[in-house]
Amino acid sequence: MFETTKYEMGRRIRGTAVLTVGVSAYVAFIVWYFSLLDPSAYAQIAESLPPAMLDAFGMQSIGSIEGWLGGQIYTFLWLLGLGVYFAYASAGVIANDIESDRMDLLLSFPVSRRRLLTEKFASVLLPLVSLNVVVGAVTYGLVVAIGETIDPMHLAAAHLLSIPYLLVCAAIGLVLSVVVDRAAIAERAAIGLVFVLWLVESAVGAAEDFAWIQNLSPTHYYAPTPILVDGSYELIDAAILLAAFLGLLVVSQLLFQRRDI
Repeated sequence: MFETTKYEMGRRIRGTAVLTVGVSAYVAFIVWYFSLLDPSAYAQIAESLPPAMLDAFGMQSIGSIEGWLGGQIYTFLWLLGLGVYFAYASAGVIANDIESDRMDLLLSFPVSRRRLLTEKFASVLLPLVSLNVVVGAVTYGLVVAIGETIDPMHLAAAHLLSIPYLLVCAAIGLVLSVVVDRAAIAERAAIGLVFVLWLVESAVGAAEDFAWIQNLSPTHYYAPTPILVDGSYELIDAAILLAAFLGLLVVSQLLFQRRDI
């Protein structure tokens, strides 16, 4: 049972390790850079940026370590960078096997299409969980190492609540993986769609007449900076993201069941 998931996870171990080390190294650089800047420099940076950019990158509280991490790591790297990564990774889950004709062999085994898709997608949980656990621990250790303090519960909440968001991004890629024949096209479409959804949340906020469009973006339901700064979040937002993820997963299963391979 779960042989497909085990096999697919095994193929992701090396990539997960490289990505985790790379993100941890970036976090180390950002934390180290914070320790070098004069406190007055943060105010100058904030004043030099337009309000739209401050909102887009969550840099309103840039003078604190929580605000600095929120703006430099979680709002940009976590929301956009990892969102794009998981959409890209999931976009090849089915499309790669269809394009290489490997799917015919997989479907010849006594396993339903629904289970096959679910088990292959489950392999994405390896980098998702690893990044949140390892990078979260690394971030806390580095902050303490430079003599700063950060609430560990706020940091843990920021990582925990990012999981539904990243699952939605991955599910977007999964749907495209089922719909599109060529893996490269599915991957590019997934990257573009997640980027556009992030841009919608960032750019439309200033236009009150079109504020409703923000509700279509998963970014609208996960704001890491307020979580880090004062621990403020809405569980309903996480519930909406989980519901969206499950809905996209079911849609991908239905489309895959009806698709002619």
